[in-house]
Amino acid sequence: QVQLVESGGGLVQAGGSLRLSCAASGSTFSINAMGWYRQAPGKQRELVAAVSSGGSTNYADSVKGRFTISRDNAKNTVDLQMNSLKPEDTAVYYCFADRPIGPGYRGYWGQGTQVTVSS
Repeated sequence: QVQLVESGGGLVQAGGSLRLSCAASGSTFSINAMGWYRQAPGKQRELVAAVSSGGSTNYADSVKGRFTISRDNAKNTVDLQMNSLKPEDTAVYYCFADRPIGPGYRGYWGQGTQVTVSS
């Protein structure tokens, strides 16, 4: 099992910045990808950014150039630096991680942290 604990959400004005952090514990030795999803009210959960164990990153088009994901494999943490925030970035942000189980992967989720961007 992998446990994920997020921190860093909050309320910020448009144009401001926030930094989200996520710490993994438990069976962290085989974690593959880590990253962040978000879910706004009435919308589906969507990928924001992800980083592989090797450091390859992937971003949603809507956050490219504004958000930066970073990972510390030694500490089993993943951070999301969010700059130039917009009201449409308002959502609950969830940390995720996956690790290989047999022929596939198993995903794990944090409890979520609220990010609210006021206009």
